[in-house]
Amino acid sequence: MSSRLARLPPWISHWLGYRSAAPKPLPTYQVAAWSFITAFCGLSVVQALFNYSDYFTSRHVPGIVASYGASAVLCFGAIESPLAQPRALIFGHFFSALIGVCITKLFSLMPDQARFESLRWLAASLSTALAIVAMQLTGTTHPPAGATALLPATNDEIWHLSWYFLPVVLLSSTLLMCCALLLNNLHRRYPVFWIAPAPPAKPAPPPAPTENGEASDQEKLPKDSV
Repeated sequence: MSSRLARLPPWISHWLGYRSAAPKPLPTYQVAAWSFITAFCGLSVVQALFNYSDYFTSRHVPGIVASYGASAVLCFGAIESPLAQPRALIFGHFFSALIGVCITKLFSLMPDQARFESLRWLAASLSTALAIVAMQLTGTTHPPAGATALLPATNDEIWHLSWYFLPVVLLSSTLLMCCALLLNNLHRRYPVFWIAPAPPAKPAPPPAPTENGEASDQEKLPKDSV
């Protein structure tokens, strides 16, 4: 992926997280300041859309899915963590939401409402447990998504969204990612990778032995002295 980004013009690749050289680390106080600014702006954008758009308010979509507060900690405060990268953010939340809705709908098939209400705790636990496994198997582990899997079973507002919860989660993740790309790349670098981390550099091969089994004098010399 890095090689593909390198082919793009710098004014594009910069905002997609590509750097030709590793950026210098910022002082702690600057990291804290930028984490505050970017998290505030990113969460405000997400809430502005869902709170002030008639399209979403008419469908009783909550102002923000609560688990995205935790996602903001990763995407704006721990941006180098593998758990904060776009693949984990987008697919971790989506898979968890899908599992949460499916499991809760299965439990809702109980003979009566009272029985369903008495077992929603079990649906919540099972949803998050399965979501963890799904994220591990797909390489999309994103801890806040565990709460996304819980919500259909524990939150009536989310439960009433039914399948519409899935596009809401997908849009929320995309918005948060776009804000992270724009704001983090002002003075930092995000993401560290898109699909998978770069493989570690291969160590240099050992010097070839001479006829007596030892490296030649030329090969033993430091590179600077050759």
